[in-house]
Amino acid sequence: MVLGHEVSGIIDALGSDVKGFSVGEAVAIHPAQPCGHCPECMRGQRNLCRNMRFLGSAARDPHTDGGFRRAMTVKAAQLHTLPPGLTPRRACLAEPLSVALHAIARAGNVRGRSVMVQGVGPIGLLIVAGLVHHGAERIVATDLEDFPLQCATRLGASRCYNTRHTTVEEEFDILFEATGVPAALPAAIARTRRGGILVQVGMFPPGDIPVPIAQIINRELDFRGTFRFDTEFDAALALLAERPEIADILVTQQFPLSEFAAAFALAPDRRQAAKILLSLSS
Repeated sequence: MVLGHEVSGIIDALGSDVKGFSVGEAVAIHPAQPCGHCPECMRGQRNLCRNMRFLGSAARDPHTDGGFRRAMTVKAAQLHTLPPGLTPRRACLAEPLSVALHAIARAGNVRGRSVMVQGVGPIGLLIVAGLVHHGAERIVATDLEDFPLQCATRLGASRCYNTRHTTVEEEFDILFEATGVPAALPAAIARTRRGGILVQVGMFPPGDIPVPIAQIINRELDFRGTFRFDTEFDAALALLAERPEIADILVTQQFPLSEFAAAFALAPDRRQAAKILLSLSS
């Protein structure tokens, strides 16, 4: 199976009935193909489609090949024209930024609120950028490594804490748990103020995990899941065009496709890497 679901490129050819696009045009590719007829799709929750096909996913049989290749054919409905000034290099971040924007939408109105982002991997960093864009008053980022915290500061976080060395005692109106580490959930619950909103962004491993559910109940927390995205894709492209530094901060290294092994070896090193870009034209 070909991996890769964060893709932008140049149109090389069009089907005879495709309208609104032209050969040579730069586009970003929405990786999702919802079925359009399941109960979730009919309710307008296409990101929860039970028959979803997604680039680079083996969730369904046959699997759906992704974008780590020099040429691919997709449905015209998956193509999104880039806003003026947005390059394909930056546009490939539309997919993860859409995930972040959907998570923020799940939290509701963040303007003027105090917010913590627990874990600033690439999605956490993009949540920071989205919170700045949506007017959050105070944004605190935490992580176990200094390098992503430096990136969070550059993206607009108010304060950053390395929780290997510092314990955060403050409580927040809204907290985004973006680590996906089960052991981090009790701290997220404790740092969400009574009556506050906790958005679970990080994906926990399969199986049951222990949760201090009594704290969610007696603190009357609103615990919200968030999964993928749908209509946020164009908003993500617009934000990347408005703030090109988001992509420049997130993409910390770039490799040609021929050096994919080195790219994959570096990607997990959170002491020096955020997003790694594979340039498929080389």
